[in-house]
Amino acid sequence: MSESLSLTGIGPPSETKEQKSKSYAVNLSNENLSLNANGSPPYDPHAHRILEHPTTNSETLIHLLKGSLGTGILAMPNAFLNSGLLVGTIGTILIGFLCTYCLHVLVRSQYLLCKKLRVPILSYPDSMKYALKDGPDCLKFGVPLSAVVVDGFLIVYQLGICCVYIMFIGSSLKQVLDIYITPMNERYYMLFMLIPLVAINLIRNLKLLAPFSQLANIITFVGLGIVLYYIFQDLPPVSSRPLFGEPMKYTMFVGTTLFALEAVGVVLALENNMKTPASFGGTTGVLNVGMTAITIMYVAMGFFGYVKYGLDTQGSVTLNIPKNEILSQLVKIIFAFAIFITYALQAYVPVEIIWNTYMKKRIQNWDKTTMEYLLRISVVLITFLLAVSIPLLELFISLFGALCLSVLGIAFPALIEICVLWPERNFGRFNYVFWKDILLIIIGILALILGTYISLSEIINHK
Repeated sequence: MSESLSLTGIGPPSETKEQKSKSYAVNLSNENLSLNANGSPPYDPHAHRILEHPTTNSETLIHLLKGSLGTGILAMPNAFLNSGLLVGTIGTILIGFLCTYCLHVLVRSQYLLCKKLRVPILSYPDSMKYALKDGPDCLKFGVPLSAVVVDGFLIVYQLGICCVYIMFIGSSLKQVLDIYITPMNERYYMLFMLIPLVAINLIRNLKLLAPFSQLANIITFVGLGIVLYYIFQDLPPVSSRPLFGEPMKYTMFVGTTLFALEAVGVVLALENNMKTPASFGGTTGVLNVGMTAITIMYVAMGFFGYVKYGLDTQGSVTLNIPKNEILSQLVKIIFAFAIFITYALQAYVPVEIIWNTYMKKRIQNWDKTTMEYLLRISVVLITFLLAVSIPLLELFISLFGALCLSVLGIAFPALIEICVLWPERNFGRFNYVFWKDILLIIIGILALILGTYISLSEIINHK
């Protein structure tokens, strides 16, 4: 189950504690390593990684593509509804470039930190902590809480994904089963799934999910093919849709697209399991090739999905395809099953962070196994209650994209890079790296504030 563990950012079970971390250090593929004073080469983190089943470049690329084809791509037509065709196309390309660049910034900075500290790998929270220690004096006050803050955003984001998954499953089941039984509110379908979700989340050994995960991956590709079949049937002319959306909804477009494209944990986890991590970066490296292909697919799905369904576009394009046809009902069941399995993988991440970092060492008088099971049940109940209380799929996608990924994927990588380069002031000519990172931090904070505010406003207005 090393693949499923990798996609959750936990790491293969045979790895050390550092290697099981949520985010991973990456290479400077073209760096020339000079010799130390004693004639030995400097510490290379890549050379000290111990992997039981490393992946090749092609396998990593396949995993990257597969890990990105889920609810995110299904939400892209709704993102284009908020932006318009022209703004959506250009905006998705720009956000794809921004996400990819910030991933390069993060993994390059983590590599430098690992090299300096002489460790094979650092988690995302530890990277922030050690970077701030070397950063400007005005930022060192944040060192004690830095790891907690990063963990907090990671936990909230993963719980948000779980909420979206529950809404998606409930909406999909409603569209299929309402045809055969008395129509019910989608909340009841979410309630019917509560016990199965608790049961699957009680599985502590994810290897048991491996066969189901592989099946979910296969049927997801089949489902996407069926969705595209419906989209390209009797496709209206492109001119029938506006090029520009309402400016007030652009931030919702940004939030949804960030949710779809930004995958910090997945991308960094995949790099950590590579046989040749030096091939991950670079102009024609795995990251650039994969993210380019993903961005193109997302633009195509968003563009043509919006052209097809226009103002009727829903939070997931699967909810737009016909309700009474067997094939369309099949694809909704397919995606509902795939997301059900993936829920366990996504919920595994916050459970691991909360349990291993904050609970396990503090529990003395209680049975630890029982407490871990209670934590797993609590995670399901929290996400279920949030999903049932406000079942607005598209708004939750936008909210969690803006709330967490603007920080985790844009602002924090830039802040880490500033701190890592601060001791030597190695910011390039005219300190362009410093000012570039300041701009990225501002963009991330603005996306956080505006996107969260507008998404919350829309949720409140829909209640």
